Amino acid sequence: MSSQATPTLSLKGIGASPGVAVGHAYILDRKRVRTPKLRLAEAEVDPERMRMKTALDLSDRQLSELKEQITRSEGPEHGLIIEAHRLMLHDPMFVDEVNRLIVEDRINAEWAVRRVARKLKHLFDNIPDEYFRERRSDVEYVADRVVRNLMGQVVDEEVSLPDHAVVVAHDLSPADTAMMARSGRVAGFVTDLGGQTSHTAIVARARSTPAVVGAGRASEQISPGDLVALDGTRGLVLVNPTEDQLALFHETMRRHAEMEARALEAKDLPAQSTDGFRIRLVGNIEFPEEISSLLSHGAEGIGLYRTEFMFLDRKSPPTEEEQYRAYRQVLEAMGGRPVTIRTLDLGGDKVPGKTKHEKEPNPAMGLRAIRYCLANRELFRVQLRALLRASVHGNMRMMFPLICGMSELREARSELEACRTELGRAGVPIGKRFQVGIMVETPSAALIADRLAQEADFFSVGTNDLIQYSLAIDRQNRDVAYLYKPLHLSVLRSLKNIVSAAKSAGIPVAMCGEMAGDPIYALVLLALGFDELSMTAGQIPTVKGIIRESNREDAQQLLETAMELTTAEEIERFIRTEMDRRLGEQP
Repeated sequence: MSSQATPTLSLKGIGASPGVAVGHAYILDRKRVRTPKLRLAEAEVDPERMRMKTALDLSDRQLSELKEQITRSEGPEHGLIIEAHRLMLHDPMFVDEVNRLIVEDRINAEWAVRRVARKLKHLFDNIPDEYFRERRSDVEYVADRVVRNLMGQVVDEEVSLPDHAVVVAHDLSPADTAMMARSGRVAGFVTDLGGQTSHTAIVARARSTPAVVGAGRASEQISPGDLVALDGTRGLVLVNPTEDQLALFHETMRRHAEMEARALEAKDLPAQSTDGFRIRLVGNIEFPEEISSLLSHGAEGIGLYRTEFMFLDRKSPPTEEEQYRAYRQVLEAMGGRPVTIRTLDLGGDKVPGKTKHEKEPNPAMGLRAIRYCLANRELFRVQLRALLRASVHGNMRMMFPLICGMSELREARSELEACRTELGRAGVPIGKRFQVGIMVETPSAALIADRLAQEADFFSVGTNDLIQYSLAIDRQNRDVAYLYKPLHLSVLRSLKNIVSAAKSAGIPVAMCGEMAGDPIYALVLLALGFDELSMTAGQIPTVKGIIRESNREDAQQLLETAMELTTAEEIERFIRTEMDRRLGEQP
């Protein structure tokens, strides 16, 4: 379709995987099958339960085959996602409740599955952790598979994609995303639903495929064959762009390709300003298979390895041995480069083996992260023992999330030392002492950073939570998300205080939140003096390029001028104008 055939439509979503892509829209219509609602006679109840068992068995076989395929092509970590779906098929919270509705309410299996799925999805709404809240969609994928099998409909239909397709969908299952991404024909993804931690985002980042998620009604507003230009960094989608807009996108793609090529050539060069200030650029990962992409983009280590995926949708937590093997795999793959592993950052209302879900009035500020671990010591100790054992195999650092005060840090370190002593007495090999740091992501930690710096070996600033707690807004709430301003003066002052406290104590200070990888903030972070920035693989070349072409003294003058302004809007406008002037306009 000509770019002039219809007016240009601009859509805004969430930049989930960086990069720019242009291609024709392939609309993947995975509409949920219409669910029949029938009342059963007493004699029909037992046959209906048998029909449900048959559908569950068939779904399990299908997922087992899918897991094998995806493990072969994408690696064992993505296979674990499919395994989590298999576990849901056997979860008593799902199966027993469906059978109860069939027997007691005398309704057909399809209707019962949908009712139970809706109930389970509501439980996820109370989870503060974004990664686990996104798993609501997993419940939907599993329920839809069972219902389709009950109705004898096609499941896991093969998709034949044209080259350079921009896949547009309401949502994508892990199987859909992984199988299409490996085809090599996908230029980019656009979905109505999803966030930074949805499966589409995770797989797209691992494959370095640009993706925009959470784009509202994109699948309804984009027609098959429409020319689509998407920016996976800024979350921008242009449908049937003008020739001028298209030219700007192609120019950005050309610059991005050049930067990628330079990154491969310069991947071993330091991110060092022209006046000699050195910043270590490292990566955030969910799965070990992301490591190869990190290294090819010039990552000097891992700044945030999230351990929560191992705890996802299980009847019981992973064993010490399972965790040890996972951590060892990452440490060995990084070949001596530093790996910062965050201990379990999970809300107390979604934990393996916990069947009672009590709705917290404010889960983001409830029993989560280090608070949950200290309230469940054995769960915490299993992870600490696994980490101590794994530390033999590489350059490991550990950090505790959501530390709000000194007592939490001391308690957590005390547990670590107790586990070290326990393993030592048992003759279990453990590595030499490693750095133990904290995530600074609450206003209380920022305000007492000088004291925390006396007992933490390093700081890593989690800007996602720090900003939303500082500004008292839920960034997942669309009604107030516009207030989420990383350049709010209060945030800049907090960051300045945190860095100053770390420097005074002589400890390294890193940043692992989304702010670290956004090129717009690169000069601000250079000016503040961060030692390390952790981001996704695709963001590293751009940030490195900015730092290597910048002078820190100039950046400090820029920040000083910005902090003389008052409103977040004024500061952001000033910084963006300066970045555009220095780096050139983007589409």
